[in-house]
Amino acid sequence: MPVNAYEVLQERGFVEWCSQPEKLQEVFQNEMTTAYVGFDPTAESLHVGHLIPIMALGWIQRSGHRPIALAGGGTGLIGDPSGKSKERNLITIEEVRGNVEGVRPQLAHFLDFDCGENSALLVNNYDWLSTFSFIDVLRDVGKHFSVNNLIAREYVKSRLNDPDKSISYTEFSYVLLQSMDFRHLYETYGCRLQMGGNDQQGNLVAGADYVRKTTGGEVFGLTQPLLLTSSGTKFGKTEEGAVWLDGRRTSPYKFYQFWINADDKDVERLLRLFTFLPLEEIASVMSRHEKEPGARAAQRCLAFEATKLVHGEPAVRSVVTASNVLFGSGAASEIEEETFAILKDEMPFTALSLPLPATVVDVLVSCGACESKGEARRIIKQGGVSLNERRVGDEGSTLSREALLHGKYAFLRLGKKRFHLAAFE
Repeated sequence: MPVNAYEVLQERGFVEWCSQPEKLQEVFQNEMTTAYVGFDPTAESLHVGHLIPIMALGWIQRSGHRPIALAGGGTGLIGDPSGKSKERNLITIEEVRGNVEGVRPQLAHFLDFDCGENSALLVNNYDWLSTFSFIDVLRDVGKHFSVNNLIAREYVKSRLNDPDKSISYTEFSYVLLQSMDFRHLYETYGCRLQMGGNDQQGNLVAGADYVRKTTGGEVFGLTQPLLLTSSGTKFGKTEEGAVWLDGRRTSPYKFYQFWINADDKDVERLLRLFTFLPLEEIASVMSRHEKEPGARAAQRCLAFEATKLVHGEPAVRSVVTASNVLFGSGAASEIEEETFAILKDEMPFTALSLPLPATVVDVLVSCGACESKGEARRIIKQGGVSLNERRVGDEGSTLSREALLHGKYAFLRLGKKRFHLAAFE
């Protein structure tokens, strides 16, 4: 029998609002239930902001129910105005198709698309929305939506009287398309639950009403909370922008560091939301963390589990090794060659053609770690230079090819916080 997924979502913090919580619990308890989350593929990668609804789908599947990830190949051509203060830039159908293909493998880290009856589905709403004519939408869909109700929405009202933020008919009509999605999934797959962020509540209510009016079916809406950090900032944003799931946009190392820098006040909630660890294990991690907060056991657990989900275990183990070396708790000699590919993107790196053996002074100047030989000699004399984690004690010390890590790399540390990686041809 399936587990009551509503209770699982609630105890882990995924439920902000639900249209009929008691009734939905009953449905989850008595039958395998299909639920969906939609996302508009406006980029070729998902980001951390998408993870809460995706993790919610993951828990629904782990509870014995069926998840549907809906890629908005159709709605992505329009753009959801919910929570937006100005008109979105429209993207082309070719861009949308490319973005859909980009997010497909990312979803497979969270959802199982081949596990039997409750296998996850990935659908593209362009497949059915593109079959409707404009007259079809006006005649068969538009008549079920009250303009009075639509303009009463906060995001619409906020843009009606400001010519610089006016809302177009295109964006105004978005809710019709999202509601058409819900009806299609209900009729095709028996989908009874639509989930989204808390800015989606109006769209979810409208979709459930549309399904009820046109099919007589009883369906539900559920929103997840907007996640803010303890300082009140939107979670998932950094000074560099969004934290992406694509390693080419946000490297696995930076992804790991994003999580390990979580505030103590946030970390337990983040463990509940962004890992599949049992609550008992999270409680144990937090107990260890509270005894010695400086060790950051909770943050290390969170960073490891979140990075493993997105990038896989081999990648996260390489990242942990690289992180330990850079922060002084690991030895460069222990780094596998693959890890250097991570390090060279996260610290100053230079490819050198300098003949070996060469003096360490020449190496420091050639790679740019020091501006002059005088500076290099001074830092060495002060005991501030380590080469492959061995302190350089003499200004005339040399580097031989035999001393290179993996026959190629020299890891230089100047003081406690300056690093440089050199690769020799």
